[in-house]
Amino acid sequence: MRVWAAAHAVDDFYQGLVPAAVPYFVLERHFSYVGASGLALAATLGSALPQIPVGVLVDRRWLPWMAPLGMSLAGLGAGLSGLVPAYPLVFALLLLSGIGIALFHPPAGRDARRAAGGSATAMSYFAAGGSVGFFIGPALVTPALDNLGLGATALFIPPAVLMGFVLLRQHGRASHAAPVRARHQGRDRFGMVRTVQAGNVALLPALWALLACDDKYAALPLALLAGLVTNIPFAVLVKLGQDYLPSRPGTAAGVTLGLAVSAGGLLMPLLGLVAEHHGPQGAIVVLAIVPAIAVLVSAALREPARDPGPEEDPVAT
Repeated sequence: MRVWAAAHAVDDFYQGLVPAAVPYFVLERHFSYVGASGLALAATLGSALPQIPVGVLVDRRWLPWMAPLGMSLAGLGAGLSGLVPAYPLVFALLLLSGIGIALFHPPAGRDARRAAGGSATAMSYFAAGGSVGFFIGPALVTPALDNLGLGATALFIPPAVLMGFVLLRQHGRASHAAPVRARHQGRDRFGMVRTVQAGNVALLPALWALLACDDKYAALPLALLAGLVTNIPFAVLVKLGQDYLPSRPGTAAGVTLGLAVSAGGLLMPLLGLVAEHHGPQGAIVVLAIVPAIAVLVSAALREPARDPGPEEDPVAT
């Protein structure tokens, strides 16, 4: 699981790279707010739309090269985007990066579940790896672009290529190993569905406190709090989705790790329009309404009837 958690961190690093780089496209290339939000849309379209068909495909075929290829494309597209001058080329490269991310999540989620043996704790490490990568992205990209300009995005190509090679070797070893059988799991004490619901409820005051804050120093810890609360239900949703579809782990990973995470970016142009007319605070108002919808939707969730482990993968044996 260490390899899969690290791979997930590297892959989602490039999802974090895009929002960190967008302000520099505005500053150096003089793109408008709407144009900048269109770049986020490009990465999101690429990563969101193919997730389910890719998930269905990897549930039927082993395709050990797909996750390494996706990882490499994610890094190449995002890394080269800062080197090209024209908006259409930047858009196309970020779209390619998103497609690479879409190729990674379903097969990686399937194989991580197989390696985890049905353990919610092990899958939480895999899910947390993505969150760590998304967090590290802006932390590394921002100072690099601050000091070196947009061309510094090329510095972040090698991690994707190297991790892609590591995954190819990992698949080579895994193809000779028997699938991990489900280990006995005790009942999670709080319950997966309750954890998801609690996280959604807690996000409401976290976002509204950030919205009400008018002090730039107090806003930073409030933003950190909102980010932490957002991630409370994330790992649980990955496990829950695969428990709902135990024989289709790739499809479930494509929905929970890929489509659901990426779909929010489809609204970026709308948020860009709101920010054009009402400033960033207006966009935060819109975002603060979303958790209320999540609370209502999560109220319909039910715990799986049993705690299924990964069934033996026919495409791998």
